[in-house]
Amino acid sequence: MDDRTVYRLCERVDAVNSPAVQQEMDELSKDGTGEFIIDFADNKYVSSAGLRAILFIQKKMSKAGGREILINVPDSVKEIFDVTGYSRFLTIQ
Repeated sequence: MDDRTVYRLCERVDAVNSPAVQQEMDELSKDGTGEFIIDFADNKYVSSAGLRAILFIQKKMSKAGGREILINVPDSVKEIFDVTGYSRFLTIQ
């Protein structure tokens, strides 16, 4: 049984597409157990709406005993996580 899911984030996550991104992640993260890995390799920008989508999944995973892990986070997006304080509770590798 594989309890790891990898979701490759699109180039931009903003108010226009964040509802669809959140829905995709919610469906893929199933019951919130295991590991849900968000790969930022293609991503260049995350707006506040995108931050909410990432936080939604983090809370879901944490509540169910799973983990959300962010990988390949570009410096520009890492800076947003740092400024907003998200870096304190997100797992960024």
